Amino acid sequence: MSQPSSVRVLIVDDHAMFRAGVRAELGTSVDVVAEAADVDTAVAAVAEHRPGVVLLDVHLPGGGGAEVMRRLGSTMAPLMSSPQAPRFLALSVSDAAEDVIGTIRAGARGYVTKTITGPELIDAIRRVAEGDAVFSPRLAGFVLDAFAGTIEISAVDEDLDRLTEREREVMRLIARGYAYKEVARELFISIKTVETHMSSVLRKLQLSSRHELTRWASDRRLL
Repeated sequence: MSQPSSVRVLIVDDHAMFRAGVRAELGTSVDVVAEAADVDTAVAAVAEHRPGVVLLDVHLPGGGGAEVMRRLGSTMAPLMSSPQAPRFLALSVSDAAEDVIGTIRAGARGYVTKTITGPELIDAIRRVAEGDAVFSPRLAGFVLDAFAGTIEISAVDEDLDRLTEREREVMRLIARGYAYKEVARELFISIKTVETHMSSVLRKLQLSSRHELTRWASDRRLL
């Protein structure tokens, strides 16, 4: 049984097996109070469970981890500005500068990649709960560079910058191998809308097939 002093954690990720794996790695070292799979359920879970730390995937159905933080800031302003406000730790496969900086700017206190070990993740959660900023080692340098103004995040990947937020969501799911019907269900849009977004993505990126898109996304560590 978790001790009363354990950090209360909400796990937000759209892959159930990954959430289960993280929960198993955390064990009783923290108190996992709930899980969520998309933006809407994450916002609702924060309101209901009031976690100390939200372990947040960057790419989620409904707008991504940054959208979770933005929505909480607008709908739960009193909580988010109080000493009891949850702190956000991003846990993602992506180490792309745009993802890292965008997530930090949206309000995350840290960003670690999914290569992290269980004990390292537990330590990161505890440190974030105490107010520290935590980053995977190779990410810290360009985070500091970005906030010092020495790099322009919008120029990090000009191809990705051409896509709208919705097109990025569709692109990532398609590149992960989702069928159009599955993408439509995940994003609560029609199959026709998925097809339209996919055509736009391929045109903007000058790609000709799903196979090329998957390779493009993999090269940029967006999956």
